[in-house]
Amino acid sequence: MVKKPLILLSNDDGIHAYGIGVLAEALSHLGRLVIVAPDQERSAASHSITLHLPLRLNKLKKDVYQVSGTPTDCIMVAVNKVLSEKPDIVVSGINHGPNLGDDVHYSGTVSAAYEGGIMGIPSVAVSLVKKTGKHFATAAHAAVVVVKKVLKEGLPEGIVLNVNVPDLPQKLLKGYRFTKQGKRNYGEIIAQRIDPKGRPYYWISGDENGFMNIDGSDCNAVKAGYVSITPLRVDITDVVTLKKISEWKL
Repeated sequence: MVKKPLILLSNDDGIHAYGIGVLAEALSHLGRLVIVAPDQERSAASHSITLHLPLRLNKLKKDVYQVSGTPTDCIMVAVNKVLSEKPDIVVSGINHGPNLGDDVHYSGTVSAAYEGGIMGIPSVAVSLVKKTGKHFATAAHAAVVVVKKVLKEGLPEGIVLNVNVPDLPQKLLKGYRFTKQGKRNYGEIIAQRIDPKGRPYYWISGDENGFMNIDGSDCNAVKAGYVSITPLRVDITDVVTLKKISEWKL
């Protein structure tokens, strides 16, 4: 009897987010699915872990858990405490909004996948490229296509796939492109306001003001109607620069 793959699913929008529900339904047909996700929205949590507060793990139903922490916490708790064996793949998403270009440095969605990569588990992050997007079914279909391929072919150790899906009906997608990380323009990042006592306070946000036109980038691919698949390295050492600076006399 062929053993079904064990799929660990998480996100950063929280256990009750619409996107993770759609993705869970789609992935459930591929193997045993275990969901371990934050108990509330943790967008832009990056790769942070919780060190100074206790983490609470609550079982909502069979194979579905919530954690009072970050997406990275969720993967760590899932692999070390929830699961009795290492999963065959970690999938994170569907994120409500893009994770293109520089987004990957801040994204909790991508960081959940990164944690899987650090543990040596093939991992995929999936995002629908519009915060108010409607076509989660399209993103779920793309996720299944990629996950099935990764389960069949595997990934080099320490490589994570960042998948971004245009907010389009599936029939309007032009296909899939393997891409490099682009460069987004966030516009005015810091907004200043005045509180009722006349004191200034600040919101970190940033508007989606377009992106640089870089051939072969994730941004360009999605703009053209393609699903973007970008391989990211867990080891972020720049080996070319390392070789160069090793010649420095200090």
